[in-house]
Amino acid sequence: MHRYRELLRYPNAWVLILAALPARISYGMIGLAIFFKTEQETNSVAIAGLAIGINSLAGSITAGLRGSIMDKYGQRWPLRIFVPCYSAMLLALNMAHDRSILLIAAFVLGITAPPINLSVRPLWKDVVPPDFLRVAYAVDSAIMNFAFFVGPVLATTLALSSHPGSALSTASALMFIGGAALGLSSISRNWIPEKKVKGAVTLWRSKPLKLLMIEGCFIGFGWGLFDVAIPAYATLEGVPQRTAWIFGAMGVANVVGGLLAGLVSKNRSALSTMRKTYFAWFIVSIPIAFTYPGWSMALFGAALGLVGGAIQVFYWEVMEAVRPKGSQTAALGWLWSVEGSFMALGAALGGYLSEMFSPRLVLATTSVCIGIGFIVLSLGRNRLKEADRIPEADEDLEAMKLNLPTTN
Repeated sequence: MHRYRELLRYPNAWVLILAALPARISYGMIGLAIFFKTEQETNSVAIAGLAIGINSLAGSITAGLRGSIMDKYGQRWPLRIFVPCYSAMLLALNMAHDRSILLIAAFVLGITAPPINLSVRPLWKDVVPPDFLRVAYAVDSAIMNFAFFVGPVLATTLALSSHPGSALSTASALMFIGGAALGLSSISRNWIPEKKVKGAVTLWRSKPLKLLMIEGCFIGFGWGLFDVAIPAYATLEGVPQRTAWIFGAMGVANVVGGLLAGLVSKNRSALSTMRKTYFAWFIVSIPIAFTYPGWSMALFGAALGLVGGAIQVFYWEVMEAVRPKGSQTAALGWLWSVEGSFMALGAALGGYLSEMFSPRLVLATTSVCIGIGFIVLSLGRNRLKEADRIPEADEDLEAMKLNLPTTN
């Protein structure tokens, strides 16, 4: 843990950790807050899943565009526009009752989603030296996963309380507080986007990013199914309150997994470490289809979250190593556009498949998708060879920036 203590001594490290935390908790609440709001208004698990899917799709298809805007103009004015708009739309969704209005509001909400996580990740390069980036990414991953532990628990507790509208209103307030704190911080206001290299390959022509997009199609679809299958399974079994502690167990494990990944020696390449961890992720995902919404699902969900938290750290390093220069934010944004779009499709189908067939079938499909994702990365690992190198200790900052160290 000595590396983490050293990290926290750098100026602005605590700013990046704490400023955006309320907004990240808000994002952790959104999915279940929309699910329970829609399910309570329409009495339909399928429509609730569709609402999550529409919201996720709207946010995904515009993520790359928002990332490109920040890579060109910086973070100051995009955050100041998106944050208040999104907070207002959450309140508007909370007042909706008609099925069509709920779905339309969920779509508009996705379009106005502030690029909080896209904004924080590139700022770490201005806060810590290159040899601390893996540790920084691990801390950032842990904070995100902590938010996604607190968020579902808070959303479920509030949505199933005597004041169900408090779930979305609380998410609105947290988004405004966290988004404003990040947008007004000096590290965000003063961030200068990386200059593009003349003649460099574009994002959509980059073979490494194309490979990551293909992998993202399967992972996004599988995870979209998973995110709806859990609350749908619990709701169909008459124990919707268990959704909170199932996702809560996964969230805690995500945090631990991310922190453990940060302790992996920097002398191990990001790609080889990610592939080994990815295979373990597939193995631990298999039993989840045979569990029941209770202690068994929480236990195996925690195992899934532990490994998944570690993968996130190595994935960021791999992406950072292979992306074209000048795409600090856009690269992750467009990857999320692809992955998130398929996640939206999975979420939209997850409620229907759970209701018409079986939540177990949906959870099993998630495992299959993880397995296919591993195969894609293994077959195309030569395209990611820039992420398979081990940096020399005396490499300067510019070389590191060129070659080394992104879902409502």
